[in-house]
Amino acid sequence: MAIDSGATAWILVSTALVLIMIPAVGLFYGGLVRKKNIISMIALSFVAFAIVTIQWVVCGYTLSFGQDIGGFIGGLNFLGLEGIGMRGDGIPDVLFVAFQLVFAALTLAIATSGAAGRMKLSAFIVFGLLWTTLVYDPLAHWAWGGGWAAQLGALDFAGGTVVHISSGFAALALTLVIGSRIGFKEHNIRPNNIPVALLGAGLLWFGWLGFNGGSALAADGLASNALLVTIVAPAAGALSWMAASWIHSKPSSLGIASGAIAGLVAITPASGFVGPLAAIVIGGCAGLLCYGALLFRLRKGIDESLDAWAIHGVGGFWGAIATGIFCVAAIGGVDGLIYGNASQFAIQFIDAMVAMIYAFVVTYIIAIIVDKTMGLRVNEDEEYVGLDIALHGETVD
Repeated sequence: MAIDSGATAWILVSTALVLIMIPAVGLFYGGLVRKKNIISMIALSFVAFAIVTIQWVVCGYTLSFGQDIGGFIGGLNFLGLEGIGMRGDGIPDVLFVAFQLVFAALTLAIATSGAAGRMKLSAFIVFGLLWTTLVYDPLAHWAWGGGWAAQLGALDFAGGTVVHISSGFAALALTLVIGSRIGFKEHNIRPNNIPVALLGAGLLWFGWLGFNGGSALAADGLASNALLVTIVAPAAGALSWMAASWIHSKPSSLGIASGAIAGLVAITPASGFVGPLAAIVIGGCAGLLCYGALLFRLRKGIDESLDAWAIHGVGGFWGAIATGIFCVAAIGGVDGLIYGNASQFAIQFIDAMVAMIYAFVVTYIIAIIVDKTMGLRVNEDEEYVGLDIALHGETVD
């Protein structure tokens, strides 16, 4: 098939939009931590982008999109991007590589939530390389590279399992290994800069238009539908989270932004399969479910510091199964549960469960190995003074 200039232009823009989301995660997370860790938190997103970029070119792309091996992983036929050129099916192959690269880097950046303010930079680099290779790449192959989930018929338009379930449950596993921040249960650890966090959330919403819309890999009606529901679902999520939190106390700006992100997460796997009315339901339920998950985490005393598990993990799981409930043949070619197709719902549930268990267990094992060999955590003095000074020799003053 010849290169389509319109599709190519749209995916070029979408790749840039998704790339914006990586520092946006850093800003969102940086505003939520204490002032002494804001630089280190933003820096982790840059480091995640850098190490995943190199890994993706060398081996990540071929493990994700190479020739299928047993439904689990891609072969090495694209090692070092061998055979990847400027030709392609609608868009150049090199552009597809770039588009998928920024997805992989964003996923690792989201997972940094689980170690905010207490992880060695050297340990993060090793952990990130192992995690991307052993967790993200197999999940990407399962969903998008012809692996078992795709063969089963699982639907994941833009990364509900690949990006959000994986990063959310990875953050939870990492937290359980590395432990809570010093003073987590004794002190109220407040965000240091709410406007910075809100700016990050706004940039995430903006970038998400390319994240979901670009996943159509064309400039067509499907991309337009994905873009519309990516506007609608987070609006519903923001309102439902705001309403729920208002019952308990006051409707905080961070809660509204978190609800919007929850809606974005939940609509991600469904954005190529549902219409705007379903997006309202999916986003609204996501706001309530993710807010409930946050309250559950706090009751259990788990210091998954920036709530990647509550928002991305839980929201991604809901979005994956909601796809099986609300998908409609007129949009994505498959009907869901409410249209009488219970088998699609079952497939989505199986896919989400396997992705959740795999991401959590393998991340836990990787974290244990890194901790036993080189140590995950900075020492107590470094944590006390903050990682901005201890690791980077910099301050915001």
